[in-house]
Amino acid sequence: MNNWFKQIGLTLVLMFSAIGLAQAGAEQPVATDGQIWSQLQAGATGVTTSHGEFHNQPINTYDLRVLELRSDLLAPALMAALFGMIIIFVVFIKINGISKLHGGYSGKLVYRWSKFDVSIHWLGAIPCLLLILTGLTLLAGRFFFQPYIGEGLWAGLVYGAKQVHDFMAIPFMLGWALMTVLWAKNQLPKMYDLKWMMVVGGYINFGPFKGKHPDAGFANAGEKLWFWAFAVFGLVISASGMLLLFPNLFEPSRTLSLIALVLHSVAAIIITAFSIVHIFMATVMSEGGMECMVSGYCDETWASQHHNLWFDEIKENGTLKYKD
Repeated sequence: MNNWFKQIGLTLVLMFSAIGLAQAGAEQPVATDGQIWSQLQAGATGVTTSHGEFHNQPINTYDLRVLELRSDLLAPALMAALFGMIIIFVVFIKINGISKLHGGYSGKLVYRWSKFDVSIHWLGAIPCLLLILTGLTLLAGRFFFQPYIGEGLWAGLVYGAKQVHDFMAIPFMLGWALMTVLWAKNQLPKMYDLKWMMVVGGYINFGPFKGKHPDAGFANAGEKLWFWAFAVFGLVISASGMLLLFPNLFEPSRTLSLIALVLHSVAAIIITAFSIVHIFMATVMSEGGMECMVSGYCDETWASQHHNLWFDEIKENGTLKYKD
């Protein structure tokens, strides 16, 4: 009997407590979604365990024009830099053809790059290609890929792209730094580079440019242009990438983070366009050119045809070395 009275008493206490809380809550004004949003936009703060610069600010406010710049300009520009340049080169090669070796291969391979040079080239090149593809997914995928694939596939694609992009950043920066420091001495502009540019390096097979083979040293004018674009914009990509990759280490402001994001994208667009040109010139346009970055040696005919001043120099100073 006593337990029965205790249960009734506990039930009554809980019931009257609930009624009291409901009445008290009814007396408090309930904020609408619009009021809450207005308070957040006005800078309302909250409580968190974070110790960051904006730790108590629940909403990330910034200039929405940055998002418009990303979707309306940067994303299409990166798509054009990659696929547009590929289409242009395919059409150009279809019309113009490639640069053939006059007289064919000599069969003699001339030493041009050390094994270390070849290694650092691929140390920078492979991460660069992966960064371009994953960066394209992260920057432009939402606008060009996501509408045509399922949500599950898109989520996995973005996650994988982000992991590869972050992981490849450090090898790319290491390759960029080594190439920039070690190769700059052979990339300084010369007066004869102007003549090379005027006849487009002799790669055009029709009109007044046909058969022109301008002077070139160890690096021709096109290679020098690519090198300095890679050096300068690689620096921009590396510096901005470090801010974005390690925000807890550098603790950039939101404004600086957005500036870094825009600069990172612009530099990536430029390097992507140059990379496509560089790849086509090395693998398709110039017969015998790819051998240089595979073995470190080039055919003697290729050396005399495309880098005659360098070839003459190593013959004169006795540093000409053939592959056994």
